[in-house]
Amino acid sequence: MLPIDKQVRELAVGERIPDELLRATTPYIVRGLAAHWPLVQAGRQSTDAADAYLRRFYRDATVNAMLGKPEIGGRFFYNEDLTGFNYMSVRARLDGVLDELKVQRGMERPGAIYVGSTTIDTALPGLRQDNDVDLGGRDALASIWIGNRTRIAAHYDLPDNLAVVAAGHRRFTLFPQAQLPNLYIGPIDFTPAGQAISLVDFAAPDAARFPRFEEALRHAQVAELGPGDALFIPAMWWHHVEALDRFNILVNYWWRQSPDWMDTPTNALMLALLTMRELPPEQRQAWQDIFRHYIFEPDEAKLAHIPPHARYALAPLDDDRARILRGQLLKRINR
Repeated sequence: MLPIDKQVRELAVGERIPDELLRATTPYIVRGLAAHWPLVQAGRQSTDAADAYLRRFYRDATVNAMLGKPEIGGRFFYNEDLTGFNYMSVRARLDGVLDELKVQRGMERPGAIYVGSTTIDTALPGLRQDNDVDLGGRDALASIWIGNRTRIAAHYDLPDNLAVVAAGHRRFTLFPQAQLPNLYIGPIDFTPAGQAISLVDFAAPDAARFPRFEEALRHAQVAELGPGDALFIPAMWWHHVEALDRFNILVNYWWRQSPDWMDTPTNALMLALLTMRELPPEQRQAWQDIFRHYIFEPDEAKLAHIPPHARYALAPLDDDRARILRGQLLKRINR
């Protein structure tokens, strides 16, 4: 285990997480939040009981599964020269994946199997009726993650995230956003699952290749969760995830604290790479000042010289204005 001194704080919240905590900017654990779930109770009984409980809701759904050889040690990652990946992605029936997980549980050196980010209402309709969290009316995306012993490289997600362990145990290692330079992030446009990941192997960090990772560890927090425990991961916090048992189930909820019409900021990052990174230093500095003026330090007083009806894209955005701005941007890109 990595030498991390700080544990994620634990909070006692009762049966429902208060709204202000669902807007928190630092992580926390709620022990036993989902202890009453039938799925959690089945998982505590046995692996076979958890498997059987899931199958009650299966309706011929197919899922995306990641399959790795025993040699990868459960670490889904790139191949040696970062031109591909060390696993295979397949589309398969969920019951077939559960069958294979059962077979692999009896092996001394099992392969790695991981079903990630699968929408519960699509794959297992009805499961949430008795296995759900009250998020105060938030329109959250509820997903399920199923697999054996696996390791998912440190990455961040744009939405806020409430992760609930339903079966097995998980260890999360979290880092605040400012640790980006010390986590040695890989390509941003060629990734295992859509998000850029740390290239550091947390099980065996290479100090010579990644010397600043030691500094990241000084800011890290660790959370070890069992069945029924929940972890709140704020948007943009880096997190490395280890599933520790031969059969693990996680349910998570994602939601954004922003309007539905907003695009992902990753698109802006990609466009900035295309349009600004290779500019001369003086011009990059000028654009940094422009972004600070309009985006990072907005102020109504800065626009006082423009009549409100004539501010166009500088006016407060709504769904209609966002649609117009998106159309203008597409026209510019496609010229």
